[in-house]
Amino acid sequence: MKNWLMAVFCVTGMLTLVGCSNDHLIRTSDGQLIEADDKPEIDEDTGMIEYEDHSGRMNQVPQSEIREIKER
Repeated sequence: MKNWLMAVFCVTGMLTLVGCSNDHLIRTSDGQLIEADDKPEIDEDTGMIEYEDHSGRMNQVPQSEIREIKER
């Protein structure tokens, strides 16, 4: 009984964490869609939009190429 109850708690916890993630879609002026794990931010030094992709890498796109940023 304890193993079953522990499994239910683990599954519920994982589903809760998955529901809390905030993926964002970045649409560029050439029509490309970029998926970002968190909300993209403006890098004050370079003036570029900085985002983290699903692989955990940080990427930058010039602000002039961004048409829209939407939360999914």
